[in-house]
Amino acid sequence: MSRRYFGTDGIRGTVGQPPITPDFVLRLGHAVGRVLKEQVKRPVVLIGKDTRISGYMLESALEAGFASAGVDVLLSGPLPTPGVAYLTRALRLDLGVVISASHNPYPDNGIKFFSATGEKLPDDWEQAVEAALDEPAQWVDSSGLGRARRLDDAQGRYIEFCKSTFGNDLSLKGLKVVVDAAHGAAYQVAPSVFHELGAEVVSIGCAPDGFNINAGLGATSPSALQAAVREHGADYGIALDGDADRLQLVDAEGRLYNGDELLYVMVADRLAHGQPVAGAVGTLMTNMAVELALAARGVPFVRAKVGDRYVLEELQSRGWLLGGEGSGHLLALDKHTTGDGIVSALQVLQAVMRSGRTLADLLEGVALFPQTLINVRLRAGQDWRSSPALAAAQEEVQARLGQRGRVLIRPSGTEPLLRVMVEADDAQLARACAQKLADAVTAS
Repeated sequence: MSRRYFGTDGIRGTVGQPPITPDFVLRLGHAVGRVLKEQVKRPVVLIGKDTRISGYMLESALEAGFASAGVDVLLSGPLPTPGVAYLTRALRLDLGVVISASHNPYPDNGIKFFSATGEKLPDDWEQAVEAALDEPAQWVDSSGLGRARRLDDAQGRYIEFCKSTFGNDLSLKGLKVVVDAAHGAAYQVAPSVFHELGAEVVSIGCAPDGFNINAGLGATSPSALQAAVREHGADYGIALDGDADRLQLVDAEGRLYNGDELLYVMVADRLAHGQPVAGAVGTLMTNMAVELALAARGVPFVRAKVGDRYVLEELQSRGWLLGGEGSGHLLALDKHTTGDGIVSALQVLQAVMRSGRTLADLLEGVALFPQTLINVRLRAGQDWRSSPALAAAQEEVQARLGQRGRVLIRPSGTEPLLRVMVEADDAQLARACAQKLADAVTAS
């Protein structure tokens, strides 16, 4: 059965339009509850959310759906997505549920789920929920209804967990950091973590009003962080997205570091302290300079499809621990079961504090290759994969690039576009090669 509602990261859409409507979300809670009760007699689930105004409505609908299936509910209130994953595992609960649309603007929202072990759930579980949604509701009687209660100090418990991932012999004393929570789920948690570890903290994006999540702030709008770091003379700036699973980092010079660079720093820090790194996972979009830098350190590198879900699957299949995307979704599976912006920031700052060097120094010699991306509109029915002209152009470009770059050609998942990307150690070379490929597509 093909999935109708679940995407790569749960169910997401515009509030008030299917499927993000209160009636559907109630049905979803009921269906998920019924699937849970096939394995557990009296399941207990945790529901967390970000700061969108719609979170109240969807939380109530989910709570009602679970209760109607005989499932007990704990409510954490606003809490980062990775915080829900952690507490689900730590409290031995049966399921974690997050109401969030991550980095999307406030009119959107979504629902995603974590297993009892704090991990993303497999496709077959999602398919079972889809099947249950097709079946008539089976309301339990009053004696079997689920109960709901608030989880005391959910934020405090998660703060302590985040701090535990930072070296016990280290502190952030002497550092001044700007923390930008994008007016999202980490608005209370994130400043507290860095303050309690000794940093002087300046907070921005920590005043949510239900409508301003991700609005000109956070990991998707890092210019606000760069300006704040310069204004306050801070050493570093940390930007999270609305549900705090994504990280962007800025240094005192205003230089922005993306997830590819931060992944390298995490690997290099472990190697510098005698911890073996079996390999690292990136995506099709990971900058080639990082791949070459890891190879120079003897660390194998594998590319997964774009999406943190696929990075995680690749790590798990290989038994590796470190991976990530340029967007700032980073995974350190020796610290957490899922991507966590706060924990990732702490891993990078740990490398800075342990080495006594700046982030720029730690990345000396790792200069990201320039990338040129050209979107080529496809004609109806155009078979670009069988194009002799494109095949010949690609062969010529690959030969010209040699070990100096790479080509990635992939169709858009939502539009009739072909995305042509060339990465090379020389920007002019990348542009020329990308244009040659784009022209070949157009001429096909």
